[in-house]
Amino acid sequence: MTVVSLTSLTRISDLATKPYDIAPIERDQWDSGDYVAGEITGTSHRVYGLELASGRMVQALPGDHVIGAFGNRAATLEGVGSWADIQGSEMHAMTSAGLFGAVTSMSLLIPPTLSLTYLGHVVRNGKKVCMSDFAIRSDNSDFNVPTILLVGTSMSAGKTTTGRLIIHELHNMGHKVIGAKLTGAGRYRDVLSFRDAGATAVLDFVDAGLPSTVEPEDEFRKAILPLLNHIDRLQPDFLVAEAGASPLEPYNGAAAIEMLNDNIKCTVLCASDPYAVVGVEKAFGLKPDLVTGPATSTSAAIDLVRKLAGVDALNVLDPDCVTELRTKLRSTLGL
Repeated sequence: MTVVSLTSLTRISDLATKPYDIAPIERDQWDSGDYVAGEITGTSHRVYGLELASGRMVQALPGDHVIGAFGNRAATLEGVGSWADIQGSEMHAMTSAGLFGAVTSMSLLIPPTLSLTYLGHVVRNGKKVCMSDFAIRSDNSDFNVPTILLVGTSMSAGKTTTGRLIIHELHNMGHKVIGAKLTGAGRYRDVLSFRDAGATAVLDFVDAGLPSTVEPEDEFRKAILPLLNHIDRLQPDFLVAEAGASPLEPYNGAAAIEMLNDNIKCTVLCASDPYAVVGVEKAFGLKPDLVTGPATSTSAAIDLVRKLAGVDALNVLDPDCVTELRTKLRSTLGL
């Protein structure tokens, strides 16, 4: 019997509990968010293993079948590709979460992505099954949750690490906190780490029915609004919201920030280096309350951030930072 892996993009669905069929459909019916099946033809690498619906990582083998979803990726440090670029039946798992498409540009510093052959779409009663079928709905139309916004100068700038620590400290202060990732490419373990840090609930754009947020802005806003309304209905004291990548990349980070609007009470910029802080400030007009990430790795780096940007900086990997972080949170959030 062939091994079939349900990747983490299927976690909002009922594919693990209810029957379905796999059948090829005409190319003009393909779209982002479609659940599809592929057969592994390449060799799995530790960087590109498969993330299951539980968040657990596995190493799949050639001949195994994988169910994920069509989508788009535009990662500055890793790979770029789209379901629309698939030629014939050959495709790639562009992320471990099961984001399927054809890679068109790949960093030479990391291994190639996992190769697959398209087997068909997930179908029921002759109709394709899509992520949007399971997207979160809300009968609430409000969003008034005080929000700590995490943005970055690029991917891998320390947003998730910073978010975990902030959630942990707010939780220890006795506050009900929800952790959310509003933009990026689907990967479950980031938001799961927010739950481990003390968040009462964790949500992301996958819950809104999006495989990634490299989508037209109007579609992104339409999907994310019910997610924010749902968060409001849960009545947390605070939302720690991560906007993956940077607001200038095609992940709709700028739209997410605009949707949060006046609810943002504290902005943390996670930067790759001190000069990137100035770049985001000038390019996006964003003045953070705090800078973290690799730009704060040493005292010299912190001094340079303060000199160039005139903002507080903190190395969240330093255990001694906790007292200063608590003081900053109390000040900016009015605690």
